[in-house]
Amino acid sequence: MQPQEPLTILIAEDSAADRLLLSTIVRRQGHAVLTAANGAEAVEVFRRQQPHLVLMDAMMPVMDGFEAARQIKVLAGESLVPIIFLTSLTESEALARCLDAGGDDFLAKPYNQVILAAKIKAMDRLRRLQATVLQQRDLIAKHHDYLLNEQRVAKAVFDKVAHSGCLSAPNIRYLQSPYALFNGDLLLAAYTPAGDMHVLLGDFTGHGLPAAVGAMPLAEVFYGMTAKGYGLAETLREMNAKLKRILPVDMFCCATLLSLSFQRRSVEVWNGGMPDGYLHRIATGERTPLAARHLPLGVLSPQAFNDRTEVHSMAVGDRVFLLSDGVIDTCNAEEQLFGVERLQRLFAANREPDRLFTEIEQALHDFGGEARDDVSMVEVSLLEAAQVNPTAPVYSDSGQSSPLDWSVSFEFRGATLKRFNPLPYLLQLLLEVHGLRSQGGALYSVLAELYSNALEHGVLGLDSSLKRDAVGFARYYEQRNARLEALQDGYVRVHLRVTPQGEGGCLAIRVEDSGKGFDVARVMQRPLDDVRLSGRGVSLVRQLGRNAGWSDDGRSAHVEFIWDALA
Repeated sequence: MQPQEPLTILIAEDSAADRLLLSTIVRRQGHAVLTAANGAEAVEVFRRQQPHLVLMDAMMPVMDGFEAARQIKVLAGESLVPIIFLTSLTESEALARCLDAGGDDFLAKPYNQVILAAKIKAMDRLRRLQATVLQQRDLIAKHHDYLLNEQRVAKAVFDKVAHSGCLSAPNIRYLQSPYALFNGDLLLAAYTPAGDMHVLLGDFTGHGLPAAVGAMPLAEVFYGMTAKGYGLAETLREMNAKLKRILPVDMFCCATLLSLSFQRRSVEVWNGGMPDGYLHRIATGERTPLAARHLPLGVLSPQAFNDRTEVHSMAVGDRVFLLSDGVIDTCNAEEQLFGVERLQRLFAANREPDRLFTEIEQALHDFGGEARDDVSMVEVSLLEAAQVNPTAPVYSDSGQSSPLDWSVSFEFRGATLKRFNPLPYLLQLLLEVHGLRSQGGALYSVLAELYSNALEHGVLGLDSSLKRDAVGFARYYEQRNARLEALQDGYVRVHLRVTPQGEGGCLAIRVEDSGKGFDVARVMQRPLDDVRLSGRGVSLVRQLGRNAGWSDDGRSAHVEFIWDALA
């Protein structure tokens, strides 16, 4: 057994004989001794010397042991300074009073030195245990502060990455209330090169830092592929493959991904495991559910993953409303959930579409519920194309190494047309030309229209007049998906030619397809400001490019982009 370390022990006893006797016993046990003749003196000695343990007589002049014990305990603070009362009292109430005053034990007179030594050892063990507990508590608090600070730094970095898009755009309203420091719900928004808007609302399993682990790579894929002009299908496949590769098997990300086209006045939607979103049509008050038709991201292998999307027409002022399950799972004091039905009633009762988001936010507040998960909701409205001001990428090179005189041709055939989107590749190639960079958005929009027209109306033979109303719009994209899946042959050819002209240059684009063509004269007679759901592509190409024209019965389209100086 390890020998006991010597202690400093205060003996407070008004009897000089008892004080001498106790001092002798305690010193023989190897401890240092301090003495006091009354309670007030004991308090003062304790204040100056801070002994480890106190032997306190209960009945003393000036200040009794009970009051002295209370003051010593206050002076000791969190540290445990055991007080053993020395008493000739035998009644239970009197002994209980010793403990109520802050005493930890008592020793009856006359003193037994064996029992006294045992009590001192026991109190010392208790004192050391208390000191260890306090030390461990302080270490835990320090470690907690360290981890919290690390999370704050990580969150600051994460927020700069996750919120580097266009969440501040005038057509977006959102609410995010994290359950922990890190939000397991992820909200991202960014413009494509053509000025469309991609929006993702995701909900990782769990919350806090573990739930945010997958958010950084997901945001990286989302922003990178959106900026390059990839569509939802390619972006979804890449996000799913990345999460499947890096996340543990019990983690995944429920997500809704939107592509809002201000030019086409449409929204493309993919919902994997999220609560139903809603397309709210202002003119009729109709709400179209955007239901989950897929498994979450990170669950399926790349081969089994389904990237099929739905496309809906929109009118200016229509809005899409998305939410995480933290909204409907919010629970009040009566253990009632906010629920889908309550949300539906809010939709039905709304009379001012511009106040719908605020009304839902207020209803959540009035519900007085406690969130069991991260709470997120977002509303995205369709604006006039002229009201949208997407940020253009910044290029810093001088343009001296820019290619100025070249041409290239591509032919994309059946198997490629089914699975490959060539537009980001073509755009990156063209943006190597310094003079074209300021026209990147218009360039991508024209390429996208020419390619989609060649594919959909040429190769697939789809009739754009189907899109004259919302029902036909949905049928058009159902037919597109079915025909594309069954496609065996056909082609789309893209020819690009860049030639210098004085201090600037000219890009000539020609797109050909294997389709049956169309009545060019009739289509060209349409006004440039046509606002129907169908037939916008030709008008857009004529507005954004120069010298646009169609030949070979509409199977060949050409357009030019000209720049004046290599600034």
